[in-house]
Amino acid sequence: MPTKPKPVEGEKKVFMTGNEVVAWAAAAAGAECMYGYPITPQNEIMHYWTRLAPKFGLIFLQTEDELSAGFTMLGGVLAGRKSFTATAGPGNTLMQEPLSMAEMMRLPAVVVIQQRGGPSTGQVVYSQQEVTLTSLGGNGEGLRVVYSTSSHQDLYDYTIKAFNTAWRYRFPTFLLGDGYQGKMREPVVMYDPEVRGVELVPAEPYVGRPGTPGVDRPPAHLRNAYSIEEELYEAVMELVREYEKVAPEIVEHEAFGVDGARVVAVAHGVVFRAVKGVVRELRQQGVPVGYFRPITLRPFPADALRRVAATGVRLLVVESAYGQLARLVKEALSGLPAEVHGLYKPGVLVGQGEIATRIKTLVQGG
Repeated sequence: MPTKPKPVEGEKKVFMTGNEVVAWAAAAAGAECMYGYPITPQNEIMHYWTRLAPKFGLIFLQTEDELSAGFTMLGGVLAGRKSFTATAGPGNTLMQEPLSMAEMMRLPAVVVIQQRGGPSTGQVVYSQQEVTLTSLGGNGEGLRVVYSTSSHQDLYDYTIKAFNTAWRYRFPTFLLGDGYQGKMREPVVMYDPEVRGVELVPAEPYVGRPGTPGVDRPPAHLRNAYSIEEELYEAVMELVREYEKVAPEIVEHEAFGVDGARVVAVAHGVVFRAVKGVVRELRQQGVPVGYFRPITLRPFPADALRRVAATGVRLLVVESAYGQLARLVKEALSGLPAEVHGLYKPGVLVGQGEIATRIKTLVQGG
């Protein structure tokens, strides 16, 4: 049989929307199947995937709702296919049931979230209001990985990384973008992961494997329901131990100018782009300010942030939500006498002018 062409060969610079970037990156990462249901602002991920599917032998299935999309995706995973889905807002809420099952059964799913405003239907444009839901959603302990992206290059790089993380560690992995990232266009370098030396983790079937369980191969224990408390306790504690063991290998952050700073701005996603520009400009003016960006919201880079906070700086959490990132920050800093301030604008992008004004006020002791 002829070899299927690679979706991306070599490297090339392109100009496209973030949703299109995700579709190409998923294909480059070796994804085979997408299951989904339309919801703005992620719809174009499905649209672009269906354009790629006939060219590269990929699969797409539109299900009747997001709940079905999540469970069908896990069916693809059980069959040994690299499967993923994408959703937003109310769809993210529905996804939490199948993703909780993935946590319990250690299934490697990838879910792309392009955040929209809430609560409920809210608006379809943009927010950072799905941080708590995505990081800690579901009925359980939040045993998942969440990457927060701030650029189209991040969308490409971390989509590829999300598939490798999910299949290497067998925890569901989320890519947390937003409506602005999904819809806007900007340059991005697409590449074949092999060109960059990225080895793709292969998928393996969980069911229908050759041999007889317990005879010539170990049996698979794919279980998400327990009858007694002690059984569940042992199962969950084993999951927690495995998660905490691998978390240091997964956690990521970016920091600049934190040594000697009087104020450190903490932000993620597209808001971080505004913060980064402001901080670098103020540094050129001699203002003692730095920034800290958590790239993984789950697991959270608590140790790195605690080292920053221990110097006595004031922290300014900037986000397009009402303190959802701040809750993660405050939890990470528990026990430290850290001074945490907030600039919260739920569902609205935070402008550079107001960020600069707030930083200067804090630097001056206000």
